Amino acid sequence: MAARDNANTASAGSSAAEQATADAIAAAEAIGKGRPTPTRKEREAARKRPLVPNDRKQAAKEHREKMNAARERARIGMANGEEKYLPQRDRGPQKRWVRDYVDARISIGEFLIPVMFVVIILTFIPSIEAQTISILALWAFFLVAVLDSTLLGFIVHRKLVKKHGVDKVEKVRWYAAMRSLQLRALRLPKPQVKRGQFPD
Repeated sequence: MAARDNANTASAGSSAAEQATADAIAAAEAIGKGRPTPTRKEREAARKRPLVPNDRKQAAKEHREKMNAARERARIGMANGEEKYLPQRDRGPQKRWVRDYVDARISIGEFLIPVMFVVIILTFIPSIEAQTISILALWAFFLVAVLDSTLLGFIVHRKLVKKHGVDKVEKVRWYAAMRSLQLRALRLPKPQVKRGQFPD
């Protein structure tokens, strides 16, 4: 009888020691990882969790936030002239070269919008002569701007032919002319060079 009690006592002590050892190992793992080790039941539940969250409103909100962040990144990338964010019409090294050449130049057409505002203001003057002169001046400025942008198109085309060869030059005359008619501050992609900093 005494021997049986001693055996039971030893077995209980051994079980307690094993439990203490297991608890110590679990605690050490929790400290090392910064979090408790998930049980098998928790791991299985995580695997069975649906890809679509149950809260559809929260999912829609997160989707909108991601889309807004992506659009904002694309807007900034396009403004900075990053190739992967540019529309097809602005892509390629030749288009970049044309943009840099136009932005380094002072074009008459980029002042067209401010001149139009001045003419609109002058039309409120109660004088037929002043209104007529302002309208004629606007038309004259517009014709000069068109001639300047047309000349610019021929200049960039000739320079690209000299740089790449006539067979490898893209159609850039219209592209250059349209950019030269925009205000420098409103151009997209934004100018990457200073005035007078012409590309090679």
